[in-house]
Amino acid sequence: MKVTLLGLGLMGLPIAHRLVHCGHHVMAWNRSPERLELAKREELTVTADLASAVEMGEVLLLTLSDAPAIDKVLFSSGIRPLIRGKIVLQMGTIAPDESRLISGRVQEAGGDYLEAPVLGSIPEARTGELIIMAAGSEAAYHHCLLMLRGLGKEVDLIGPVGQGAAMKLAMNQLIASLTAGFSQSLGLVRAEGVEVEQFMKLLRQSALYASTFDKKLQKFLEHDYSNPNFTLRHLIKDVQLFKQVAAASGMNAEVANAMLRVLVSGQEAGYGDEDYSSLYEAINPGFDAETDTGC
Repeated sequence: MKVTLLGLGLMGLPIAHRLVHCGHHVMAWNRSPERLELAKREELTVTADLASAVEMGEVLLLTLSDAPAIDKVLFSSGIRPLIRGKIVLQMGTIAPDESRLISGRVQEAGGDYLEAPVLGSIPEARTGELIIMAAGSEAAYHHCLLMLRGLGKEVDLIGPVGQGAAMKLAMNQLIASLTAGFSQSLGLVRAEGVEVEQFMKLLRQSALYASTFDKKLQKFLEHDYSNPNFTLRHLIKDVQLFKQVAAASGMNAEVANAMLRVLVSGQEAGYGDEDYSSLYEAINPGFDAETDTGC
């Protein structure tokens, strides 16, 4: 399949490599030349010409940062007419209403639309083990299914456009909540001098345990959040979206609002472009690892 991938961020690059590995013809485009040059060095086929990229693909796979970026890239006067007859496969994290609006504009331009946000990060993208939450056109879903099965271990069609986006926001809210909750508990036991492994041993035996706790534990103990698979800045964006959607749905959004305050304080402390688990530092500010008797 001829795939045009628009957006070579943290997830776009490994997804492009995986598609090539699965035998697809991939043309990649990115707004910033630095990521484009990186992709070129990694032997991906790239172009700085957006129109040429869009013309090439039968599927336009979007791994762009947010809905305004999609609008700017996809619906400019020179690009919009090129959408006709193509499938737009939107894999970023956006709000349900934003996805429905983009779907309508794609259809008006003569294209078809499928949202397919993913759960997982760079390692899962490289090995084709993402969880894909597809929603929208059944025709587009079946056309893209073989390609999507190369990217993900689960590729179910959930329902109409917006439901995949909603599920993705629900999942990312859990990323924030689980990480924040574990950070608080771990911070308390460390402050009280409890051995971390004793705490983890009991936690692992309980219904409270989630595998993400062990995945992030070493980062907390070493205070090292470099080489992120998902940045704190992007988690802030997603929790903001969740808060907006929750409030519009009539839910009490105060939990998300409180979470945002913590996350933003972490960004203000300089962790915005580091791994999202750096929110531990915002919850446990000034913690001195050298005096930690719980490690």
